[in-house]
Amino acid sequence: MGPLAIFLVYVLSLTRARAASDIGVNYGQLGNNLPSPCQSIELLTRMKAGRVKLYDANPEILNLLSTTKLKVSIMIPNHEISGIAANQSIADEWVRNNVVPYFPTTMIRFLLVGNEVLSYNSEQGHQMWHDLVPAMRRIKRSLTAHNITGIKIGTPLAMDVLKSTFPPSSGRFRSDIRDCVMAPMLKFLNTTKSFFFIDAYPYFPWSQSPKNISLDFALFRGNFSVRDPHSGLVYTNLLDQMLDSLIFAMSKLGYPNIHLVISETGWPNSGDKGEHGANICNAAAYNRNLIHRMTTKPPLGTPARPGLAIPTFIFSLFDENQKPGPETERHWGLLHPDGSPIYDIDLTGKTPVTDFASPKNNVP
Repeated sequence: MGPLAIFLVYVLSLTRARAASDIGVNYGQLGNNLPSPCQSIELLTRMKAGRVKLYDANPEILNLLSTTKLKVSIMIPNHEISGIAANQSIADEWVRNNVVPYFPTTMIRFLLVGNEVLSYNSEQGHQMWHDLVPAMRRIKRSLTAHNITGIKIGTPLAMDVLKSTFPPSSGRFRSDIRDCVMAPMLKFLNTTKSFFFIDAYPYFPWSQSPKNISLDFALFRGNFSVRDPHSGLVYTNLLDQMLDSLIFAMSKLGYPNIHLVISETGWPNSGDKGEHGANICNAAAYNRNLIHRMTTKPPLGTPARPGLAIPTFIFSLFDENQKPGPETERHWGLLHPDGSPIYDIDLTGKTPVTDFASPKNNVP
């Protein structure tokens, strides 16, 4: 191949890379009516997603992803954490089976140890709390032994790791996890230049207190602002408040510079009659405005960290009919199980929010 041909291939590869969004999508499989993995990956590619987050390290899916430009996040299930924490050979085996055969052809970027581990308040859950950071260290050691340096290790946490979130400057971690889990975890993330992964859903605080939190403020369409009386920072939406409360909590433990990844966020498109606000119109508004905000160039960041990009994963690709819990749990999808969109969305952020037609509502 001559120099001109090589140059053209290079330009084409850049064009393809830039055609996709940096917005990610969570690909869960808790449904008995979902498309095959092959069809699902094709749908993600057509949607121009930039990233995909899995809840395991499914070999079929990882092989399929090797033919795409999608940046991939894989996950160690919660029940495997304690074994990995206790034995380096188990960590080595996990990496050997679930990373080495696919990387770097499959563009694995994040390796997540467990899912919302610190939300499990049981005896077994407490054991996982204490095993979480040791497991992260062992996985890091195994990646290093295989000369794999391009994968960041973290763990997705829920907002319930915080004791206080409002105003954001009051953000602090729960006392039962602050010293024994959060301090060593933040040290690990800081040392390895990894990210704090947070599942942040403005729907939940809004739905629990709709009289005190404006729906427009939760959906990024408020025409007003809220000032933090202690920091002086001004907030125009609820997500920024939630993220900055984490930033203040990390700063209080001596780690002001660990960057965030939003590992899950979204809005339910349907729910039970009592689950107010869970409808297609609100879901479309939230995710469209979220994408616009997170793809703006230069990055907007948050009031506490203006100008910093925040990698973001929307939950989720499909409605998943086998998820337990209230009706909203089964209705976070961007797509119906047949692959058709529940509402129009542009993951690249190039379509102005005002250009979308209003979806037909389904108020519960």
